[in-house]
Amino acid sequence: MSDDAIRVEREGSLARIVFQRPDRLNALTLDVQAAVIEAAEALAADADLRVVIVRGDGGTFTAGADLGMLQELHTSGDIDPAHADLGRRMIDAVEAIPAITIAQIEGHCVGGGLVLAVACDLRVAAIDTYFSIPEVDLGIPLAWGAVPRLVREIGPARALELVGTCRPFTAEEAQAIGLVNRVVHRRDLAETVEALAATLVAKPDYALKTVTRTVRAAAEALAPAIGNRNDAELLIGAAGDEEGARAAQDYLARLQRMSE
Repeated sequence: MSDDAIRVEREGSLARIVFQRPDRLNALTLDVQAAVIEAAEALAADADLRVVIVRGDGGTFTAGADLGMLQELHTSGDIDPAHADLGRRMIDAVEAIPAITIAQIEGHCVGGGLVLAVACDLRVAAIDTYFSIPEVDLGIPLAWGAVPRLVREIGPARALELVGTCRPFTAEEAQAIGLVNRVVHRRDLAETVEALAATLVAKPDYALKTVTRTVRAAAEALAPAIGNRNDAELLIGAAGDEEGARAAQDYLARLQRMSE
């Protein structure tokens, strides 16, 4: 499968979902979200698949949701409920793939991109990866089922601090708090992920998939996240919020100054 948004590569029991718009930092636009849902559902139906790697072209994972959509949310005062719920559906679809999923993280891992990484079973990051969760600075709540997933990975206090302050953090900190499994030099990232995938592919399929299902069920019992449609309502609730709109404009202005 290949289109303008993503491509899916397949080698035996291994597959890769690859974001291929590096000129836009692999932003998760609506068409990208829809393409990931389609790809994930197709992969989920493949009983022979054992490992799926999620990565981005051009030296970056993904900078998260398209900022143009967020601007439209505040300026129009309205958002299509189906569009508001698409990101949550994407995250759920990736998490529903029976095969073990590995996020190969480098460059930018921001906002919705970080949520996507957390939806994967395992995460390997380049040491110079830029992590941040800027949604509150953009005047919107963190959605897509992110909060319960973050809470069960790093605990409520750390989750609230990172989401509430919106401060960037390093790959070393991400590993220290349990958000990523391994941190390696960028030059070693692809080789490390491929070696991890090869190790998992070689394991007995029934035993590995059973353990994977058990771990996921335990995590879901700790903090339920799957099918949380309330997140879309929270995003819709942010539409037209004047304070949120001002915060978003300030954030976008800072980004513009940084790029000049």
